[in-house]
Amino acid sequence: MKNRLLHTAKVNNSIGQPVIWLLFMLHFSFFLLSCANSTTDEAAQFFLKGNVQLQKREYKEAIRFYSEAIAKKNDFADAYNNRGLAKFRNDDREGALVDYTRAIETDPDFGTAYFNRAEVLLETGDAVGSMADLQRIEKQYRDSTFYQTRLGDAYVRLNNPSQAQIAYDRALQLNPKNVEALTNRGALFYSQKAYEQATQDIRLALQLQPKQDAALNNQSLLLAHANQYTDALIYVDRALAQQPRQPYYLNNKASLLLKLNRPSEALPLVQESLQRDNANAWAHQTLALYYLSQKQTGLALTEFRQAEKIDASVDQLYYYIGTTEFALGHKPEACEAWRRGESAGDELAKRERTLNCR
Repeated sequence: MKNRLLHTAKVNNSIGQPVIWLLFMLHFSFFLLSCANSTTDEAAQFFLKGNVQLQKREYKEAIRFYSEAIAKKNDFADAYNNRGLAKFRNDDREGALVDYTRAIETDPDFGTAYFNRAEVLLETGDAVGSMADLQRIEKQYRDSTFYQTRLGDAYVRLNNPSQAQIAYDRALQLNPKNVEALTNRGALFYSQKAYEQATQDIRLALQLQPKQDAALNNQSLLLAHANQYTDALIYVDRALAQQPRQPYYLNNKASLLLKLNRPSEALPLVQESLQRDNANAWAHQTLALYYLSQKQTGLALTEFRQAEKIDASVDQLYYYIGTTEFALGHKPEACEAWRRGESAGDELAKRERTLNCR
């Protein structure tokens, strides 16, 4: 008998964008090993021992037992799949991908391995590859609320919000209490500035699971959008209580502290956030805002420009770049930045350009 397990990963955006949460879950299917002999019996025993260790979160031991199973039976697709799960949970993404791929090569109809590989690909930034795997198993999984949630997540990464919402809506039709789908649809609504709908989804997610860290963080962002910074700080602290070193939550708290005029508390948080993820444009903007608060304009401009290189869609980025360039006496550069911000719909950039560039 062998167990087929689905893993899910965790993928996050940053401040200004809510966090997309991907639930860890296990999916089992049971069936008998055919053509049993002493070798396959031994492989099965090692496999089952691996499953016990996996459930106990003893990932290195689980990997060892699955490897023993594979040594006895090198076409043991389920052992490759479950070893991939153990490797993923032991922070070995590349190893997990190799094992999931080997499981698929051994059994081309192994839907669970496609699903698992799709999730690792999504977390590691290959949304196109993830979508290809999800489409491969659509017929098999289309009525799974977890599948529809992951499909929505892939569409978000592919910048296709309309299809993402369709998938999230379907996930919630299949299970209205799917906290993951509620959190992620709320994140999508937030990114589209549909704040009332986002609030409804996030509140329901927190009613169902009060300690869900991404939903707590997203509630913080909603409160910050309403200028309720003190209340927002309470929620991001609750998120950090669940995930103390999560770089996006650290940055979000730093941003709130700046708005509450507590820059000395904000600085170490944003520095740690960038140490953990230097490719976060929002954190570079937060650090730039800290430098502005300290009247270190040159350093602020460097960080704003770094944010621009990573993700030029960060909210109000060109307003701040223009303001900083203008303070440095660079009027043409300031007007160009405000022009770009105005083109993106930033009313503050439009105001500054009207006042200073006519």
